[in-house]
Amino acid sequence: MSGRKHQVTYEPSGTTAHVPTGTTLFNAAHWAGIPIESTCGGRGTCGKCKVQVLQGHAERTLADYRHVSEGLDEGWRLSCQCEVAEDMVVDVPRAMSVPKAATMGVGRFVLLEPNAVKYVLAISPPTLEDARSRLRRVTDALVDEGLEVSHASSVLPLLAEAIDDEVESAITATVVGDRLIDVEPGDTSDRLFGVSIDVGTTTVVATLMDLRAGAAAAVESTINRQAPFGADVLTRVSHTQMHGPEGLDALQAAIVATIDGLLGSVCATAGIARHEVLEVVAAGNATMLHLLLGVDPESIGRSPFTATFLEAQDLRAADAGVAIHPEGRLVLFPSVGAYVGADIVADMLATGIARDHERRLLVDVGTNGEIVVGNEDRVVTTAAPAGPAFEGGQILHGMRATEGAIEGVSLDVAAKDGGSGVRLQVIGGDVEPRGLCGSGLIDAVAQLRLAGLLSDGGMMMSPDDAVAAEHPFAGRLRVDDEGVRAFALTDDIVLTQRDIRELQQAKGAIATGIEAAMRERGFTAADLDEVLLAGSFGTYIDPLGARVLGLVPPVAVGKIRAVGNTASEGAKMALLSFRERGVAFELPAFVDYLELSGVEDFNDRFIANVSFPPLETVRPGAVEGDDDRDENRDEERTTGGLTT
Repeated sequence: MSGRKHQVTYEPSGTTAHVPTGTTLFNAAHWAGIPIESTCGGRGTCGKCKVQVLQGHAERTLADYRHVSEGLDEGWRLSCQCEVAEDMVVDVPRAMSVPKAATMGVGRFVLLEPNAVKYVLAISPPTLEDARSRLRRVTDALVDEGLEVSHASSVLPLLAEAIDDEVESAITATVVGDRLIDVEPGDTSDRLFGVSIDVGTTTVVATLMDLRAGAAAAVESTINRQAPFGADVLTRVSHTQMHGPEGLDALQAAIVATIDGLLGSVCATAGIARHEVLEVVAAGNATMLHLLLGVDPESIGRSPFTATFLEAQDLRAADAGVAIHPEGRLVLFPSVGAYVGADIVADMLATGIARDHERRLLVDVGTNGEIVVGNEDRVVTTAAPAGPAFEGGQILHGMRATEGAIEGVSLDVAAKDGGSGVRLQVIGGDVEPRGLCGSGLIDAVAQLRLAGLLSDGGMMMSPDDAVAAEHPFAGRLRVDDEGVRAFALTDDIVLTQRDIRELQQAKGAIATGIEAAMRERGFTAADLDEVLLAGSFGTYIDPLGARVLGLVPPVAVGKIRAVGNTASEGAKMALLSFRERGVAFELPAFVDYLELSGVEDFNDRFIANVSFPPLETVRPGAVEGDDDRDENRDEERTTGGLTT
């Protein structure tokens, strides 16, 4: 449990933040949207982040004695060093300057202050009176910029090459965090790059960011090369158990090779050299991050499901086999738990769910469905094992979301005959359908439900009953030799009763997880301001279909919002802003994790949630806040689709 939150009020605006014990006043201010000036990244060396504590206890630190020579007795402190231990009131002087900003994530305003910075310095030649070493002259110049740095040994020969002792030398010093990693002659400050990586179990996404402009220079994605070792995290954990160190080495080599290929692609696309990438920030589930670092994830796969590390990691990229600048850094987001990973922390950062007043539910739908519910006051998170159905697994004609996959289905019961009333959206445009991906599965089942072909329990209408009822889609109902009912989407692709059962099991697990998390948080569906569907899969789920199946609570369709790959967005935010990174690193302390295995009535609720909600409670117009446009969502959504 995260423990009690403390209220910090910032004057003169009166803005408040609710943060856990140990959060600095500097980071708490950023949670509240108040930029306090800093050039050292909150490390206590520049002395620019002074605030006055008006109420509450504020310990004095060594940095305070160094930079706040006067005013300690009046409550002046360096906000980056002052930790919150009780409710406080703080006065913030007006910032002398505000950095450039960009809008990222889900409407988040991000100040562009990356952890990697280039400083153009003028280094005077030595004299008999001033015979400081080249290294000392550079570090002293950085102190004048508000930085106290250590240095990589590889910098020493670069200093000898870049600095001319006969004349004043203009050099560019590259600092990542508090470490000097490079020195170049001249001004190269316009070349500042980093990469964010979403390390997914199935797909890995890399984004090359121009850290000065705050813009993406190139984006690439590819299948995780670990896929041959198993489709989900548990099978990959099993591989390490069965094959020992060799199995672990193979899985690490596979993900490093995946990342290496992506880095090569984005650098080639943008026309930059690998060594110009100074930092990589990565998010992913706990198992993926363990495998990336070559750490055995075996303990994640057995009770009590403990990880070797959940904390944020900051290491030399080369030590993990990631080929960027020789002294570049690899930073991993922290995780909440073994099954609520760093990708969900990145989701929370990008959506602001823990920092905003609005009450939101965030669902990342996949093999392991992660759920977050709350607002600035309190956040509850959990994970529900949904199985592979949402990725096309264990579905007769299921497939991943690649070319030829049916991703959208619409049934028009008003059509003169069932043959012309089925419209399909197929990935790739005007191509023949080859199967059904997860979003298409949800659509197809929801449409069958709305068309009256599925009972509350999920039983498909028999062909005979459909003929007797003169249902327009009676001609598409089938029964195979084993007596299994099916609905023909095309001549070759059918949705079977068994497929529907697989979907019911998956959606039942996620719905029960949502129910448990909302109950723990004290929310009902009526309390929710918004339901966010995250992840690349969530982008393509039709909100009405999700509601009809009971995958999400019964809220107005307009409140259900697909927010895309927010894990990737969160990683980009932490790459571009040391302030956002600080928030991300503190988010796990703010979150209450709910272990579903400890919920007493979970099995009973799961069984109830396997069924579909009564149609009259979820059909278009059934929920307060629905409008007439929701009645026409299917027609609008399938424009340009295939009619079969």
